[in-house]
Amino acid sequence: MQFSGGMRRKLRLAGDQKSACYPHSLQFYLQPPSENISLIEFESLAIDRLKLLKTVENLGVSYVKGTEQYQSKLENEIRRLKFSFRENLEDEYEPRRKDHISHFILRLAYCQSEDLRRWFIQQEMDLLRFRFSILPKDKIQNFLKDSHLQFEAISDEEKNFREQEIIASSPSLSGVKYEQESVYKIPFADALDLFRGRKVYLEGGFAYVPLKDIVAIVLNEFRAKLSKALALTARSLPAVQSDERLQPLLSHLSHSYTGQDYSTQRNTGKISLDQIDSLSAKSFPPCMRQLHKALRENHHLRHGGRMQYGLFLKGIGLTLEQALQFWKQEFIRGKMDPDKFDKGYSYNIRHSFGKEGKRTDYTPFSCLKIILTNPPGQGDYHGCPFRHSDPELLKQKLQSYKISPGGISQILDLVKGTHYQVACQKYFEMTHNVDDCGFSLNHPNQFFLESQRLLTGGKDIKKESIHPETPQPKPSVQKPKDASSALASLNSSLDMDLEELEEYFST
Repeated sequence: MQFSGGMRRKLRLAGDQKSACYPHSLQFYLQPPSENISLIEFESLAIDRLKLLKTVENLGVSYVKGTEQYQSKLENEIRRLKFSFRENLEDEYEPRRKDHISHFILRLAYCQSEDLRRWFIQQEMDLLRFRFSILPKDKIQNFLKDSHLQFEAISDEEKNFREQEIIASSPSLSGVKYEQESVYKIPFADALDLFRGRKVYLEGGFAYVPLKDIVAIVLNEFRAKLSKALALTARSLPAVQSDERLQPLLSHLSHSYTGQDYSTQRNTGKISLDQIDSLSAKSFPPCMRQLHKALRENHHLRHGGRMQYGLFLKGIGLTLEQALQFWKQEFIRGKMDPDKFDKGYSYNIRHSFGKEGKRTDYTPFSCLKIILTNPPGQGDYHGCPFRHSDPELLKQKLQSYKISPGGISQILDLVKGTHYQVACQKYFEMTHNVDDCGFSLNHPNQFFLESQRLLTGGKDIKKESIHPETPQPKPSVQKPKDASSALASLNSSLDMDLEELEEYFST
């Protein structure tokens, strides 16, 4: 893909040629684009793609994926931004071209770090899941073939011959008319996740997978290919960054749209150590609440817990001096020698504040990072309780937090459907007595700030001791913004950024 300062040279393609370029409304992005485009179009495509992916992220933590409400809102946003999403629509060449080029532009911006790659892959997977879910059945086989996936739908005769075995082995077929469901013959190695969960019928080295289950295999293939492609892109990035026209834009794209990193807070130094116990009960998300409880009970946390909790405390406002005092006091209560703490642990705390080693100022972990990386082992307390806890233990934990039985059932249903951030958002609403929290939860420090905003009426935290036994009055809560108004606000801010970028490149 080449970029020029002038207008893009339009390609004149006949209808058949256009169809050959983009035969489907979705793709695996196996081939990069090869045409020339202007810098203005480059930045416009990039911003629109980011608007779309940010919408995918916000809807994914506000609604259960796949529900009618989620599908409807995402389809409306794709329509508004003029991206491709459905087969058999007229004049689909430009939306599909836009989808193709914009994806590869964001690869350049989001290959630069592990966190950026993780965020990009997750949103692209959710977008592909939506598009695949509305792909007509008669188009699926061609899409799989064009994506180099050797999955074939078996004939009706073969399907009827193995009907009992396939139904007995596939929980997803319960309540579904078997004769209307397509079944795919897939190499065993491509269906290991289904095999591991005993959810598929195997015979002769092949798995017989119903259509309802094949989306998981398609997404796994897409994730593997995209992850490898991002790694290759990162290797060649220095050559791209040497172009003084692109480097500022790519830097802006990669730093402005993945959400606040909570590395610097206006409350720094305004929270006293005496407040932490009461704040943990009122305003900490469950992941940090369980870490605080474990630290108070055991007077120690393993490395994963110290990193996750320590960076969270840094994000809510603890200074380096307060962090050293907090951890030292607690570890000494566990009979640790003060000299051992100074030699073995204080360095790591200073390191996380950017005062040692490479002087990197580490940022608090996002929900996505906590859910997808470094799962807890025996004796660990870090991770996401909704993702990593046994359902029965999670139920007991929610009961101890005084969540109602009906609320617990709602949360556990969301967890069963792997909607972990939505479950945490539901926990926020129940513990703060609001019907709709009015934001998309994607960071533990966001949970804390939104909680404090409700409990204090938006005022700064006062540096004073708050005793846990002091009853807190119910907050007076105005009706929060709904998801559509939040999306409108997001789009407005992104439009402003686009104008700034265009002005930058026009000077």
